[in-house]
Amino acid sequence: MALGFFDQFLSPTHLGIPLILIAMVFPWILYPSPSNRWLNNRLVTLQGQFFNRFTQQLLLPLNQGGHKWALILMSLMVFLLSMNMLGLLPYTFTPTTQLSLNMGFAVPFWLATVIIGMRNQPTAALGHLLPEGTPVLLIPVLIIIETISFIIRPIALGDRPTANLTAGHLLIQLIAT
Repeated sequence: MALGFFDQFLSPTHLGIPLILIAMVFPWILYPSPSNRWLNNRLVTLQGQFFNRFTQQLLLPLNQGGHKWALILMSLMVFLLSMNMLGLLPYTFTPTTQLSLNMGFAVPFWLATVIIGMRNQPTAALGHLLPEGTPVLLIPVLIIIETISFIIRPIALGDRPTANLTAGHLLIQLIAT
């Protein structure tokens, strides 16, 4: 049976069950859950130290107002890291090669930053639509162009990881054949 190069990126199923569901749930089962004990085991302690250090490095350039994003950003990073590490195992499926998963992350995060930016600093958020010192005749055209590029941003954010992972896997398959 001759398979195409892009058949490896189809969402696989086994007995009618999409394997993306199993691939997304399985890494979370591997993480140890913290207990109510005073002293945890070594794995939970190491995991806590890693999360604390990673969060500290992630939030270092941000002011105190940006620290409320720590939990959601850390959860996203752990999820993406575990999904991409899962793809390193042989005969496994990497869910982050699917455009639907990446767009499912890109659009809500983009929309949240837009809504929070418009709520907290509306003049600064709208100020990005028109560069400073623009000639009067170009103002309507630039506002339209900047609005279109602003709306296209989540599509680019969701498409880029999919394209990079797909290109990497495709290159490996081309070299292997």
